[in-house]
Amino acid sequence: MAGAIADPVRREILVLLRDGRLSAGEVAEHFAISRPAVSRHLRVLRQSGLVRAELAGRQRFYTLDPEPFGELVGWLAQFARPAGWEHRLDALETEVYRTRRERRPSPDVKAPQDIGEENTA
Repeated sequence: MAGAIADPVRREILVLLRDGRLSAGEVAEHFAISRPAVSRHLRVLRQSGLVRAELAGRQRFYTLDPEPFGELVGWLAQFARPAGWEHRLDALETEVYRTRRERRPSPDVKAPQDIGEENTA
């Protein structure tokens, strides 16, 4: 399956088919390559199980087969965000707020510039 989606033309075909069923000719109209080249791309997608072909008279219509995409999405999810990052970022946020709170001067402690003003008054 990975080889089938490695090619940018095949990925674009999948995007086109996302909106519904198209004939091979309708798919070919979107590309500057020859119809036989588009047919080869469609055949690779069909053999990989990503699209289904349906014969209606002399035309072949293609649709997405959503089942293999679930498996692909599951596999890709492991790369979207490494495990544990949410927990680590939450811990970092807590530590930042704790540090800010500790550095904030308390109201009864006078700042150095305030001490100098008392002596001159």
